[in-house]
Amino acid sequence: MNVAEFLNINTAKFPMKPAIGFKKKEKWTEITWSDFRRLVFKTANALCEAGISEHDKVAIYSDNSAEWIVTDLAILSLGAVTVPIYSTNNEEQAEYILNESECKIILVGNQEQYDAAFNILNRNHILKQVLVAKKAIWIKKENSQYFEDFIKKAEETFDIVPKEDEDLATIIYTSGTTGVPKGVMLTHGNFHKSVEAHFEFFKFKNFENETSLAFLPLTHIFERSWTLLALYGGAKVYFLENTKLIASALVEIKPTIMCAVPRFYQKIYAGVNEMANNSSESKKKIFNWAIATGTEVAELRRLNKEIPFSLNIKNKIAGIMVFNKVKKKMGGKLWFMPCGGASVSSEVTRFFEALGIHITVGYGLTETTATLTCFPFHNFEHGSAGIPFGDTQIKIGENDEILAKGSGIMKGYYKKPTETAEVFTEDGWFKTGDAGKFDAAGNLIITDRIKDLMKTSNGKYIAPQPLENLLSDNNYINQAMIVAEGKPYVTALIIPNFEALQEVIAKMNIPFTNWADIVNLESIREFYREKMDDIQKGLSGFEKVKKFTLMPAEFEIGSGEITPTLKVKRNVVLQKYAALVDKMYNS
Repeated sequence: MNVAEFLNINTAKFPMKPAIGFKKKEKWTEITWSDFRRLVFKTANALCEAGISEHDKVAIYSDNSAEWIVTDLAILSLGAVTVPIYSTNNEEQAEYILNESECKIILVGNQEQYDAAFNILNRNHILKQVLVAKKAIWIKKENSQYFEDFIKKAEETFDIVPKEDEDLATIIYTSGTTGVPKGVMLTHGNFHKSVEAHFEFFKFKNFENETSLAFLPLTHIFERSWTLLALYGGAKVYFLENTKLIASALVEIKPTIMCAVPRFYQKIYAGVNEMANNSSESKKKIFNWAIATGTEVAELRRLNKEIPFSLNIKNKIAGIMVFNKVKKKMGGKLWFMPCGGASVSSEVTRFFEALGIHITVGYGLTETTATLTCFPFHNFEHGSAGIPFGDTQIKIGENDEILAKGSGIMKGYYKKPTETAEVFTEDGWFKTGDAGKFDAAGNLIITDRIKDLMKTSNGKYIAPQPLENLLSDNNYINQAMIVAEGKPYVTALIIPNFEALQEVIAKMNIPFTNWADIVNLESIREFYREKMDDIQKGLSGFEKVKKFTLMPAEFEIGSGEITPTLKVKRNVVLQKYAALVDKMYNS
């Protein structure tokens, strides 16, 4: 079945129910399933008229928007192949993808993307046309057209092209923390079976009444597959174009479900705890009592046990006094939030469970159509990656590598047979590149990326992710990158939480000049030394960060220091800041 077939199914079920929402002239607007399908079908017909046929490639190079999802579903509907490009990719990176995938048309979202695409079009003999999502963008008319004009005269009816499970739906180029991007080939069957497996696993009730907010990049498999799942189930999905406006969007939209990466949860966890620590003794006591009460309720809920009447009453009071105030900042209605992209500490997941928000931690890759394992609603284990779902099979191979089989596994890497062969065993198991183990109850525990595992010159092995999570769970640390490979001791590059640090320098009566000066002040370095000592109390001596460097700015996506899902590209950062790293070992 073509994965876009849900357009017909849901339009028949809820023709006048809102399907998607987006901001238009600073106001959130919704369109019904009937209008949503009409837009998708008009776009599919317009693409056909522009020369796109089954199996052709069409690129989307844009931030999240209604036009993004409409174009994606139109491409899938006509049996063509969607090639998403991260909105943060530069011209050179976009050109590599367009050249290899041989895209004929590209949709762009902003001026910078348009300029890059137009330049590429003049050098590329296959790319024929640039579509522009917004009329606010200035375009050269040659081989360029506004999306609105492109679909204006197209027919509104369209027959979705039937597809088999093995037919290609999309090529997603992994941002990767190392090496050249590889195009992951995912099929209609990969998406369709993954979605069906989620609904079978969670057994959602009245899912069509849910509201999701898409704020992670749709280019990434996590948000793409989650958004397709939400729409497939009839939920309403809002698309946030500017991720910096996430705080206000949560309050305005009041989503009930949405996916996010660990950094989202860590920032809320750290911020709330810091606020509580700086409160009066009476407020601190109330906060601690509320969290203890919520944790007790969450633990009974986790074990699927009945909650005593008196405890329920206490939890409702805790909600009124503490939890509702925190949840209100996230819109007040969130109850289910998948978390993926990197590991997250059990302290963070326990905190959200205490609030009454179920964080479903999952594990997967682009190559596995996202989810391989995840938390069920009950009997999950904090600190684990959950249990296999659907028809997923997992086993632990050599060097503790996690191996997987199942209907979510990719078809292969586009035009890269050698690289494809390298990630599969002779008997067809996909090699994830992650190390892990199963606990006694069958929960998967991720120990680290095999490539990331570090060995000090003293022969001690360091797993960087748990250490980096421990540090970044603190409100004053936005991100941390551990350095240890071949070194006598562990060091770290620390990105401060500049918002929180601004308050610290104000209290210290330090006049602000610039962050480069501030992070080198001895008083600030001493402030962070105390924080580091406190954070690392429970660690073994060889694991502790002995020296650190405070960075004056965040790692940037555009310069290739981090991926669009905020994973640090260690090789890039080590090379760029080699002098700072050397100084920590030679001074």
